[in-house]
Amino acid sequence: MAVVGLIAAGILNYFKIGPFSDKGEPVSFGQEQANGGGQAGGANGPQKPDSKVLMPTGPAAEFKNTSTLSDGTHVAVTTLDGKKSGFKGKVWVWAPKAYMDPKFKDHGFPVLIALPGGPGFPNNYWMDDGGLHLESSVTKWYNEGKGKPFILAMPVLNPQPDTGGLYWDGSDIPGQPKMGTWLTEDVPDLIKANFRTVKSRDGWAFMGSSSGAFAGLKAVLKHPDKFKAVIASGPDIVPDSRLWNGHEKEKAENNPEVLAKQLIAENKPGNDVYLAFQYGTKESSVIPHVDKFIATYGNKGPIHTRLQKIEGGKHNAVTYIQGMDMGSMQWISEQMAGPVAP
Repeated sequence: MAVVGLIAAGILNYFKIGPFSDKGEPVSFGQEQANGGGQAGGANGPQKPDSKVLMPTGPAAEFKNTSTLSDGTHVAVTTLDGKKSGFKGKVWVWAPKAYMDPKFKDHGFPVLIALPGGPGFPNNYWMDDGGLHLESSVTKWYNEGKGKPFILAMPVLNPQPDTGGLYWDGSDIPGQPKMGTWLTEDVPDLIKANFRTVKSRDGWAFMGSSSGAFAGLKAVLKHPDKFKAVIASGPDIVPDSRLWNGHEKEKAENNPEVLAKQLIAENKPGNDVYLAFQYGTKESSVIPHVDKFIATYGNKGPIHTRLQKIEGGKHNAVTYIQGMDMGSMQWISEQMAGPVAP
């Protein structure tokens, strides 16, 4: 009977059922700091001005567990009321086991903002480790020496469900929710408030698929002072939302082709960006646009590019995880900093 009970408990916990589930339970990522926390003075006192680490600035968010991985780490969710964008939505977060390792207790960790394709609302499919295994893959790649131990931030991409191919392009479209500000200001501020991060842009990158890849690519090209790299999988290359109608100036300001041309022309020191493109060989509608972008702007001035072709791959997230394993994650990680000592 006892054996049967233990087996039943394991099954119930696996499927997050009943009293054995920890789904919905509060999750702490150790963001609470003594004496007000973060820059006010953490457990080890005030932070040095020249430190490469940004301690949690607070206030601490309320995270609730959505799933527990086999290594004991948690994927958690919070509702973020974006102060800069004015948009309120969900953000899922995950920290690798290394984040809680005592040897890294004062270290800042790199952050990867992972964006989905499709509607990107009300969920971000990267938070589902049971299906796509992004979180466990980050741990695997780190253990194999092929990737950084990234903190993952997984926000909603659009402000409402897809309505017949209507997207907000991860941008501040006039008269619409400011999704560009949400992704590049509010979401990073949430992570800085609750985690030990890298102060410089060397610790900040995007990844995404399809429309999420466009948003990440555009964010890095538009804000090279804040973000250093992106893994853009099966990306749209130019803004194509019909919400841009009547706003051609603003549309051009959010066009990766225009932004890349400007970066090359300016060629400012410290603005180098690293763009890891991926596509499956069966993505006939994507391939020519990515190839053209790389041929025109790739490896010119401050723009560094890499292309991962996934043989037989299709336009889906499973294909893109394979590509990351084949080299994209290692290449991006080589450009990033972290964990960094104080």
